[in-house]
Amino acid sequence: MGHVAVDGYRIAPLDAQTWDAFAGLAERHNGVWGGCWCTYFHLYPDPVDERRALGHREFKRRLVTAGRSHAALVMDADTALAWAQYGTVDELPNIQHRKEWERGLEQRPDYRITCLFVDRDHRRSGMASVAVRGALALIAAAGGGLVESYPHDLPPGKKTSSSFLYNATRTMYEQLGFTYQRPKGKGNCVMTLTVPAAPDDGPLS
Repeated sequence: MGHVAVDGYRIAPLDAQTWDAFAGLAERHNGVWGGCWCTYFHLYPDPVDERRALGHREFKRRLVTAGRSHAALVMDADTALAWAQYGTVDELPNIQHRKEWERGLEQRPDYRITCLFVDRDHRRSGMASVAVRGALALIAAAGGGLVESYPHDLPPGKKTSSSFLYNATRTMYEQLGFTYQRPKGKGNCVMTLTVPAAPDDGPLS
């Protein structure tokens, strides 16, 4: 895979080599989302005994080292500033309003983007968009496909704390070229984008 950069930031895939950077960002924010460690979307079915015995941090680390958890990390040198979690439906089966999503499904996506997280010192600066674009670049490098995401669909003029926006907003995804498909639950929606495969040579951006 060629060099991946977005707006001057290096985009690194989450793997055993970048685990410490990912863990550092999570630990600076108490494990994020109430100590979830970005495991919620993996938990269907929930291996509850294993998860509780290991704790969320170790459970996530084992998924990463096994190649069963993917994310685009936005890097500043060796420090992760943000991430966008992505993966196949089988890898990330536990989305919010899952049964409603299944009833309305017309085409199963190749990938889904389920969660974004930005360091508190870098919010409201477009970093969530950088993370998603990084995820799309990594997906392109892996061969591309239909990508689905589930952002918050806020009423016009309504603002909310970025700490509650675990997958950013419909407006941001529209700016990235995603197409609105349908509502999902209260205040969320389904959006899609077809990502072409990246060329075999040259840098990605």
